[in-house]
Amino acid sequence: MEVITMSHAMQLHAQVLKSGAQPHHQNYSKLFTFSALSPSGDLSYARLILNNLQTPNSYYWNTMVRAYCETPDPHQSIFLFLAMHMEQPHGVAPKPDKFTYPFVAKACGRLRDTQLGKQFHCLICKLGFWSDRYVCNSLIHMYAKCNDLGCARKVFDNMPERDVVTWTSIIDGLVDNGRAVEAIKLFEEMVGSGVEPNDATVVSVLRACAEAGALEVGRRVHRIIDEQGLGFRANVSTGLIDMYSKCGCIDSARKVFDKVFDKDVCAWTAMIHGLASHGMSKEAVDSFEEMKISGVTPDERTMTAVLAACRNVGWVTEAYRYFKDMRKKYGIKPNLQHHGCIVDLYARSGQLKEAEDFIRKMVIQPDAVLWRTVIWACKIHGDTDRAERLIKEINIELDDCGSYVLVSNIYASAGKWHDKAMCRETMSRQGLVKQPGSSKIEDDGSVHEFTAGDSSHIEAHNIYQKLEDMKRRLSEEGYKPELSEVLLEVDDEEKAFQLLHHSEKLAVAFGMMKMKPGSQIRIVKNLRSCEDCHSFMKLVSRVYEREIIVRDRIRFHHFRNGDCSCGDYW
Repeated sequence: MEVITMSHAMQLHAQVLKSGAQPHHQNYSKLFTFSALSPSGDLSYARLILNNLQTPNSYYWNTMVRAYCETPDPHQSIFLFLAMHMEQPHGVAPKPDKFTYPFVAKACGRLRDTQLGKQFHCLICKLGFWSDRYVCNSLIHMYAKCNDLGCARKVFDNMPERDVVTWTSIIDGLVDNGRAVEAIKLFEEMVGSGVEPNDATVVSVLRACAEAGALEVGRRVHRIIDEQGLGFRANVSTGLIDMYSKCGCIDSARKVFDKVFDKDVCAWTAMIHGLASHGMSKEAVDSFEEMKISGVTPDERTMTAVLAACRNVGWVTEAYRYFKDMRKKYGIKPNLQHHGCIVDLYARSGQLKEAEDFIRKMVIQPDAVLWRTVIWACKIHGDTDRAERLIKEINIELDDCGSYVLVSNIYASAGKWHDKAMCRETMSRQGLVKQPGSSKIEDDGSVHEFTAGDSSHIEAHNIYQKLEDMKRRLSEEGYKPELSEVLLEVDDEEKAFQLLHHSEKLAVAFGMMKMKPGSQIRIVKNLRSCEDCHSFMKLVSRVYEREIIVRDRIRFHHFRNGDCSCGDYW
């Protein structure tokens, strides 16, 4: 089939003009739509068509507003919308209708402009469109993109009628803003109210399950997918692979993957990434080679997954070869994430000079994250001199909490408590707060979240008592707290107290209380596991004969019989 190009469209335009066809003619509207919305079109040409029409109807204006909201500069969509409101000579522009507003809302969302969005919302209410379901759905989406879940929820709660798009919009917004547990609860409320989810809904809630580690909910969603026959859709099967992988069930992810008939690059990438995160690096690389043999071309995300597989087992040489192949074999320009994998590999393996040299030779501008990776590795490998030199030489931008925490920890490692205090004082003055460590654990379909030293849980007293009992038993088996993990100028007793009350230890104590003997305990942590918690979990798995699966910010740790799947490399 011949691909239609703008050249063909312009030839058609010439024929339409010669024939004297009016704007309402079918060929004229098709020409305009192709120019405005097709990937092969030309938006500037579409605007010329609009400008030269004497009386374009609302379809032409709405299509143009829609086209502009998809561009890198959605402001043009707002400007065109305002032009529709202004008094025009000879009544050129039609007044906006219910089909106009959703596109303008999308433009506000893409601009992340909450104030503009609220002004637009006021106008909608003033003109009487506040009860239109399609307009309200777009408002929910807009507020979610602007990270204003409060306003999004108000629109949702006040809607007289909701459809599956309404529910999906608010669920998706909650997931995008890191509120996975709320998204899961809302999904269950949706199903309970009799609204049947579509493929977009289940993909959103699968993302929520993946983030929260809510395996049982994910399995229920899988049953709904099978009942409704949604599993054949590529985005749904990929969502299932990702959910099972991130919930610690790599075997279930593989079963879903094997059933996918026509695997696209997204399905392959999800599987490779899942294998890599579980420390199954050889299987991940083998899958990558199998993918290429099947004729599927890797993309940027695939290469990130492959490099992560190498990173998780310290394959420096192999990773560098894949990194070179990206541009040479696949025409992929390495981005910051790809460079970060190589830097992390060098840094974690103790090749600090190589990591520093690699960053200095990069053809793209390194960001603060890459330098932080090297500086953090300097702390791990005891090279505080290099760390302090880089902090001063690079003048790492202290514009976020992560940078301040890193620098203050380096000073603490070197015993420079005054410098650490000054750093923390500056951080406090700027209103920056360190992200607290948190861990989630699912029990009977409900997700429980703990933070370090948390006492808000309804069973907090029993959890702490269980943890104390576990500590006594583990101490008899040789457990000694890694006091060097606490970078505070306090005595050893206080350090041991703080280490014992890390969030994942509270979560595992809760799991030991609630789950049947011999069952797996699955924990999802938002930060990298510390050395003390890692040693603690290994000992728990042996002494209590329990398999513990912990997903931290970097990878999965499967603790069995006193060993970890990461081989103590994480």
